[in-house]
Amino acid sequence: MKTTIADIIEVMELYAPSRLAEEWDNVGLQIGDKNWPVQTIWIALDPTPDVVKDASRNGVDLLITHHPLIFRPLKSINFSKPLGSIIQMASQHRMAIFSAHTNLDNAMDGLNDVLARRLGLRNLKVLGHAKRDEMFKLVVYVPVAYEQEVITSLFETKAGDIGSYSCCSFRSKGKGTFKPGPLSKPFVGKIGEISHTDEVRIETVVRKNDLIGVIDHVRKNHPYETMAYDVYPLLTSEDTQGSGRIGKLDNSMNLMSFAASIKTKLGLEYIKVAGNPDLIIKTVAVCSGSGSSFVDHFVTSGAQVYVSGDFGYHDARTVEAENLGLIDIGHFASEHLIVDVLADRLDKILSETGIDVKIEAYKLEKEPFMVL
Repeated sequence: MKTTIADIIEVMELYAPSRLAEEWDNVGLQIGDKNWPVQTIWIALDPTPDVVKDASRNGVDLLITHHPLIFRPLKSINFSKPLGSIIQMASQHRMAIFSAHTNLDNAMDGLNDVLARRLGLRNLKVLGHAKRDEMFKLVVYVPVAYEQEVITSLFETKAGDIGSYSCCSFRSKGKGTFKPGPLSKPFVGKIGEISHTDEVRIETVVRKNDLIGVIDHVRKNHPYETMAYDVYPLLTSEDTQGSGRIGKLDNSMNLMSFAASIKTKLGLEYIKVAGNPDLIIKTVAVCSGSGSSFVDHFVTSGAQVYVSGDFGYHDARTVEAENLGLIDIGHFASEHLIVDVLADRLDKILSETGIDVKIEAYKLEKEPFMVL
């Protein structure tokens, strides 16, 4: 059976669910058709004309990039302009372009976690806005003979996802009682008589937005005239998904020593540092990409230094006044490390699911800025 764009999107949704993207973002399929076949996938940071041209020449079927090709609605497509030429090239070569941006930043084990761990941080938690799913526990009661049929239908839906695991449930056996009314058409038992039936209680978790659809789908496969089920709201206490991360170093060090260690670990030629060089660092905040919007979160976080890209002059002055540190590693350096990681992880996931495609990390992207 051939692999399609839709199959790859389904896998990407497991790793970096689109629901984790920020409201202003535009993630998912940018160009192409979900029904197109896929044999070769490239991973890159940006869908630039050079990247798209190389991918087209090499017969790539799907280009997955971190930054979206299209951020805002288009009013026109001019093939003589960079964006228009990309759309033209991709369309002519039947190459799809897919983006996983802030959803990949915010996801558990996503870009922010990768960056934080690369810097040696432990005990990670979210720096900025936590992405919490409103979760419910769904409990369905089913006669023993129909246990497998109902559980199968349940996991044809989006129910049962906990962290990086899917199809999670718990089942226990018991005795159900009911008395069919005069207008009922009971599956078992007689009208007006109390029935005692061996049943299975099936429990799983469902996100709020999926709840109605899950219940409707299971009801179609449930034998009872009136399906017995319960729904309980759940409290979510863990902040493992969201913007940026805060973590601890194994050993304290001063600001300049920590900055030097970052240059070594990330292989950077230069970085920018603000703050007292002798400031002792134990707790570190990081944010992939542009971290300026979370400076206020950093100041109140308890961390001593903030590592990200695209900081401005006033960000440095704000942090300096608070006797804290700022390390600007650049937008490119804070995000490009996800290219190899995503290629490896996607290759592993697809291999485990029996999907045979070729995946490559694009190696020719470079930092756009030069320092003279």
